[in-house]
Amino acid sequence: MDRKIEDKRLIKPKHWKYIIGGVFVLFVIVALIFRDPSSTYRVDKDKITIESVKYGPFQDYIRIIGVVEPISIIYLDAVEGGIVEEILIEEGSMVQKGDVILKLSNTSLNLNILNSEAQLAEKSNFLRETQINMEQQKLALQRELINLEYDLIQKKRTYEQNKELYEDELIAKEDYLKSKENYEMATKLKKLTVERNKQDSIFRKNQVAKISLNLENMERNLKLIYQRQEDLNIKAPVDGQLGFLDAELGQSFSPGQRIGQVNVLTSYKIKAEIDEHYIDRIRRGLTATFERQNDTFNLELFKVYPEVRDGRFEVDLKFTGKQPENIRTGQSYHISLQLGETQDAVLVARGGFFQSTGGQWVFVLSPNEEFAVRRNIRIGKQNPQYYEVIEGLEEGEKVVTSSYDVFGDNEKLVFK
Repeated sequence: MDRKIEDKRLIKPKHWKYIIGGVFVLFVIVALIFRDPSSTYRVDKDKITIESVKYGPFQDYIRIIGVVEPISIIYLDAVEGGIVEEILIEEGSMVQKGDVILKLSNTSLNLNILNSEAQLAEKSNFLRETQINMEQQKLALQRELINLEYDLIQKKRTYEQNKELYEDELIAKEDYLKSKENYEMATKLKKLTVERNKQDSIFRKNQVAKISLNLENMERNLKLIYQRQEDLNIKAPVDGQLGFLDAELGQSFSPGQRIGQVNVLTSYKIKAEIDEHYIDRIRRGLTATFERQNDTFNLELFKVYPEVRDGRFEVDLKFTGKQPENIRTGQSYHISLQLGETQDAVLVARGGFFQSTGGQWVFVLSPNEEFAVRRNIRIGKQNPQYYEVIEGLEEGEKVVTSSYDVFGDNEKLVFK
């Protein structure tokens, strides 16, 4: 007789699929709980640049490229318009103050000179004729006044004699009255003539003064025209070198048009362009240095141009000591411009990461250097070698300083 055999196994075969499924689900849950949520990017460690964070002296300076220019440039502009008639000095030649560089001709100006000379001669003749006429009138009045004085003396004498005779009843009253009236009339006529002579004298004086003033104005005007004619000769305003001369024979220039320039070579300056990022820190009096021929030369910033073009602005620097031998206009130097004093700070080497992050964060390596994670930092000043780290990094840590362009928005780098 058959009997039923009981299965004494704790886990029956039909239950294994549920157990395996439960274990898998549990594994997935644990993996989700303990997984690193940050996005990662795998990168070859040999293809990136890694630098250690340092603590040491931070030299607050920037590197700029400067170009040598004359200490002063005097531009040559056409004061008077004209046509180039003759070029006496070629571009690049040394000139002395007053040397005629080129000559212009102006037919209209020559005609103006001739007309002014003719008008001046006419006015001069008119003044002379007026002076002669006035002098003749003056003499005629003086002659008339003399005659009146003698006539008055005679009539006075006749009147006084007739008065005595009339009082003695030796002449008729009519003869006495007639002599008296003649004397009084002569007296009034003399007084009137004297007054007229005085008025005529004032008139003559004013007339001559006006004509003389008019003549002086014409002479000054003629001198100015002569000066305009002299301005047709373009002269060197100072000693120096004729830098450039933009003129050809027969070329026409208008008043104020640029012709050339004279470079003053008593000294030199250096013109440089600086990124607008530093515009708040650039001021007159900053010092700078550059090296050439195994020697160091010192400079001082003496002019800052306020206009910003294409994100850059210009400055001028002058030598505060010796100058390089054989210095020439147009030479370029790599200059270190000092912006502040040297101070100890946390430093990180310059690199392409700054262009990607703006200096706001950086990838910092783990202690075992198997990966790097993103960390926010704050950068202060910078020089051609280092950035000054204000917060976020400590001495001895290592960071990725090469460009982050290929890393995207990942927060963790895993090294291969």
